[in-house]
Amino acid sequence: MINIQEVQETNQMVREENLDVRTITIGISLLSCIDENRERLTSKIYDRITETAKDLSRTAETIEKEFGIPIVNRRISCTPAALIGAAACRSIEDFVEIAKTMDRAAAAVGVNLIGGYSALVSKGMTQADELLIRSLPAALSETERVCSSVNVAESRTGINMDAVRLCGETILQVAEKSKDESGAACMKLVIFCNAPDDNPFMAGAFHGVTEADAIINVGVSGPGVVKTALSRVRGESFEVLCETIKKTAFKVTRVGQAVAGEASRLLNIPFGIVDLSLAPTPAIGDSVADILCEIGLECPGAPGTTAALALLNDQVKKGGVMASSYVGGLSGAFIPVSEDQGMIDAAARGAITLEKLEAMTAVCSVGLDMIAIPGDTEASSISGMIADEMAIGMVNHKTTAVRLIPAIGKKVGDTVEFGGLFGRAPVMGVNLCSCRAFVERKGRIPAPIHSFKN
Repeated sequence: MINIQEVQETNQMVREENLDVRTITIGISLLSCIDENRERLTSKIYDRITETAKDLSRTAETIEKEFGIPIVNRRISCTPAALIGAAACRSIEDFVEIAKTMDRAAAAVGVNLIGGYSALVSKGMTQADELLIRSLPAALSETERVCSSVNVAESRTGINMDAVRLCGETILQVAEKSKDESGAACMKLVIFCNAPDDNPFMAGAFHGVTEADAIINVGVSGPGVVKTALSRVRGESFEVLCETIKKTAFKVTRVGQAVAGEASRLLNIPFGIVDLSLAPTPAIGDSVADILCEIGLECPGAPGTTAALALLNDQVKKGGVMASSYVGGLSGAFIPVSEDQGMIDAAARGAITLEKLEAMTAVCSVGLDMIAIPGDTEASSISGMIADEMAIGMVNHKTTAVRLIPAIGKKVGDTVEFGGLFGRAPVMGVNLCSCRAFVERKGRIPAPIHSFKN
């Protein structure tokens, strides 16, 4: 049972410390929509999404009023479109029609974003997979709510370098198609290693084929809550520091558990997981970078940054798993540059570089996230950055991801403005040494030896 003190603590977290439920995401299986006729396929997709998610927005509003907790986003994740469209789609244009159908359905039910315009290609690409990836420039620039992910690596299968090379080229094309919006379409594309099937956060969310017909996944976030808690134990030992993070993560996750249970009951859809990810926003006091400073760093990027982030990520997970029987998704600390005011400031002053961010991704929950790079960066260099992140994830059996934004017409030191939750990003420098000969090799990098556990 929740006592009155816990209620008061939660109210304070909401009012003063930026606690929110970042998203209620309905995962929807589209396997029943598969059809060899594209018109029938898109009709089935639209009907399936709108029927399943028709009450999501109203339900979120009801829970907000009942619990007094902000629910920032309502979202949908779908079965990877490359699987659903394989029988019907014979061209890039066919796949773009699926994206537009998903976009219309999302608008009809009033959700912010819809994920699952995705392909899973860690060991090889089917014709449908390749068509979907090549359709991304048009699909993402011609839709408002559609998000995409491509899983190009797994710890059990290795890194598909053919897909990595294609994704590097595609990211530049997506940026070019949306250059009038500062490359905003790139914000809706994530390249993954070990992508989870139940992630509620965009842009990487999709509904895995092992999931039920429909599921409720909730993402809850509270960097400000953790930062405030740590300010009360400033100067204390690492033992006290870790206990404080764990206890705070427990409280935040309990909020997500309560919201997920109520959403499941009202929508009559099974509860899936709670994802406790410290996902920052540009709002003052809602920063993972500020937590690192509270731990004892002058600025993110200082010596000790990777160790501090590792500590934070681990204690968040330990606290979260005690608060819910079903913690999933990513559940840890995100370090997006453009969405975290502290990270923006650190990048602008040169305290943090791409190389340091890459080291940090070995111990955080995602990877190189929401990073603006010069628009004239070569496709092979982007592919090389993707390959580096995939290698970290593959060897360490963890999820890593890349969400890069080539800023067409911008150079190092310029700033790209996105607005809202996406914030702004200083354009960061990319190593100018070429990796083209490496990236242009055909085939895949094998899985590490310790992946063979049968």
